[in-house]
Amino acid sequence: MLRYRQERRGVPELNGYTAMRLNEMAMSLSVLARSFADRADGGGLTREDGVTAVRSAADLVCGSCSRCGIYRDSVREDGYFLYYLLRAFEQKGKLTREDMPRNFLETCGQSGEYIEQLNRSLGRATMNLAWKNRFLESRDTVISQFRELAVILEEFARQMEAAADVTASGEKALRRVWRQKKIAVTRLLILEYENGQREVFAGLYATGGRCMTAKDACRLMGQALGGQWVPAREGRSVITRTEAAYRFVEEGKYRLVYGVAGQPKGGETVSGDSFTFHGGLPGQVVISLSDGMGSGETASRESGRVVELVEELLGTGFSPRAALKMVNTVLLLAGGEQHPATLDLACVDLYSGVLEMMKLGAAPTFVRGEDGVELLETGELPVGVVGGLEPVLLSKKLWEENWVILVSDGILDALPGDEKELVLREFLEGAQYGQPQQLAEDVLGFASSFGEARDDMTVLAVRVWKRD
Repeated sequence: MLRYRQERRGVPELNGYTAMRLNEMAMSLSVLARSFADRADGGGLTREDGVTAVRSAADLVCGSCSRCGIYRDSVREDGYFLYYLLRAFEQKGKLTREDMPRNFLETCGQSGEYIEQLNRSLGRATMNLAWKNRFLESRDTVISQFRELAVILEEFARQMEAAADVTASGEKALRRVWRQKKIAVTRLLILEYENGQREVFAGLYATGGRCMTAKDACRLMGQALGGQWVPAREGRSVITRTEAAYRFVEEGKYRLVYGVAGQPKGGETVSGDSFTFHGGLPGQVVISLSDGMGSGETASRESGRVVELVEELLGTGFSPRAALKMVNTVLLLAGGEQHPATLDLACVDLYSGVLEMMKLGAAPTFVRGEDGVELLETGELPVGVVGGLEPVLLSKKLWEENWVILVSDGILDALPGDEKELVLREFLEGAQYGQPQQLAEDVLGFASSFGEARDDMTVLAVRVWKRD
């Protein structure tokens, strides 16, 4: 905990110094990532691989024989034969007699053994190439991690710089209301962040022989500072006679409530879609929807893993964008045994009402406002499929009585016609907006009315409104 009473005057200077050092660390990581980036790309078998294979086969089989001229033709710079052999091997996985010159087949008494040795040499070259490409992919992943860590440090540095010490504006009133309830204050710091949200750090203990809950202390804070306050999740829940450090967070002006409806693919008992509505983070709510590739228990397990990773990263302070990039990196490192999943991530700032929508291969999101229903969409591959895949960030200001509707691909696949997104938007334009659960069930019922589900179907309906 900061020594925030004695050092309060130095908080802006300390924040500025900390931000400067974090920016320097971020710059160093960026330079380190660039130093790894200069490398030769992978690809297919090269001319050098082919020459080595032909030479090796000739040494093992031909000896001093030079009647066929294969080696001599292969090493010629303008020769086409070697290129043909390499492409034939890559396409079929082996060379056969049909791939060899007629002159060779007619004059060589050991053609079968020669072709066998040639296949072995090219097979070894292919295996080495696979390992090389795998190494380069792993190096790309490490580079990506360096870059993402640099971005995280830069974001944290910016937050530190933007945090303002506003203790003087509310200290007197806050100390007074707590003192009236026999709560002593030994240390106090009030910070206001870039979006206007405030946090209070305080050293507190009870002096009147009776303890007070942290929630009751928050109600007193609302009287003194205005707004509504909650204790930090990791903090103590009761103020006792023993001094301890407490952290309180101002709640946002907006609130969200959601409903969910889903149905597994026809013939399956478990849906491959997973979702979360995470409201335990200070000042923000995170809604995610992950669509596991395929259906059933395997898809459910893989999509659930993606959602759990996102929740864990967000809970430890990662930004939504950084969390998505790190999850994609983890899935890439998991290798071919993992089943990739699409991911929708909606992060709502409860103080400003700004929605940040992160999409990786997910279906469009529908936002209903006063002017109708808007589509937030982008076309991307599933998460974990392609290295260096960039999540797409879509931002939108939400107002009171706006709605956000997230759907999995199964909902759209069930709809008729080619322009399925427009069919669903037309339905949402005329839908009744009462309770989120009812709207989610209405959307699912509409999609189900066109026949048996061909894929897992999930709907998340989220309503936004302002606090009184």
